Amino acid sequence: MALEVHRKDKENNSSLVHRFTRSVMQSGIIKEARSRRFRQRPLSDAAKKRAALKKERGKAEYEKMRKMGKIK
Repeated sequence: MALEVHRKDKENNSSLVHRFTRSVMQSGIIKEARSRRFRQRPLSDAAKKRAALKKERGKAEYEKMRKMGKIK
């Protein structure tokens, strides 16, 4: 996706840079680049299952501690 900003007559450099950065932000190029940069691989089925089991064990342990009065 190409983005061009041409300098207007009697426009100083700072306003040109400001227009360029505003057009880049509005086009969504930065957002897409960041999402691609920090993309996470999808979890395998076994990893999803392990994570779900770990979460369930944590919930059970928390509930047990809460009933014993160790957690308010």
